[in-house]
Amino acid sequence: MSRPSGATEVASPDPIEQSVKPAPAQSKRRSAFGGSAKAWLFVTPVLLALAVVIGYPVVRALWMSFQKDDGLDPATGMFNAGGSAGFDNYTHWLLQQCTNGLGETVSCPTGNLGSQFWTAIGITLLFTVVTVALEATIGLGMAVIMGKTFKGRALLRAAVLIPWAIPTAVTARLWEFMFQYDGVVNRVLGTHILWTADAWPARFAVIAADVWKTTPFMALLILAGLQVIPGDVYEAAKVDGASAWQRFTNITLPLLKPALLVAILFRTMDALRMYDLPAIMTQNNPATRTISMLVVDQVRQGPNNASALSVITFLLIFAVAFMLVKVLGANAVRTQEDQRKAN
Repeated sequence: MSRPSGATEVASPDPIEQSVKPAPAQSKRRSAFGGSAKAWLFVTPVLLALAVVIGYPVVRALWMSFQKDDGLDPATGMFNAGGSAGFDNYTHWLLQQCTNGLGETVSCPTGNLGSQFWTAIGITLLFTVVTVALEATIGLGMAVIMGKTFKGRALLRAAVLIPWAIPTAVTARLWEFMFQYDGVVNRVLGTHILWTADAWPARFAVIAADVWKTTPFMALLILAGLQVIPGDVYEAAKVDGASAWQRFTNITLPLLKPALLVAILFRTMDALRMYDLPAIMTQNNPATRTISMLVVDQVRQGPNNASALSVITFLLIFAVAFMLVKVLGANAVRTQEDQRKAN
């Protein structure tokens, strides 16, 4: 049969292809469901392990914080058989309130743990602010030097890692020997200071030891951020006549801000949990007692009261971390958005 002139031939759909090829919407749904099921298959064991390792201790500590410790009541001398304590453990630390055997609020004895708590909070924040500021500043300078190309750069980078690689207990003993009364520090300075016994000298000694040990960690994180900055940007700035200081303030610092903020966040969280360095170096000097040291000391006297202190410490660190993530994280996001807009 002849085909009319000008007619267009339309290919008939292949029934085999129609039966094999699924509909686009169904294919996407199946792949999404299959990918989600596989993801949960791999994530579930990790979540169960975290629930056992982290979730149970947190819930257990929270429950113990509302229980009384067995023993003698320091206010009445009567035996306390435990039981529910309500918020007494928390008020004991936060409000410096004590209770007698009848549950009545009484004046706390001299040198109560409530006052020690706020002293430990102040010392912990002092160590955190000073050490993180010094480590960020010194680490930035070290990272800028290590980021340059010169002979012996690999040897310098390896040498910088030595303080960070030394265990904290060894670092504490090393600096303790240096800060002894007849140690190298007094001999070099020509002084006669009890560095690990007096209040402020002991704090200065702990800060110096912590800065020496942890600055390489900051330098490495900042150096990783420096490696990402393209060299063409510096070459273009040199052609435009920018000085070294102008290149540092207008190129290095803005592009380095996300890595610098991450390093500050990690180091702050670590400094808030400082325990082993001051505990070993100053032999539990009250002038250097951090909040973690106070928790360990209290565990030996009463686990329930120590659990309340642990919960407070956890909430404090969580609050600081949350504020840093909100403030520093927002700045990092804005910096990345500004870079994309500029490009």
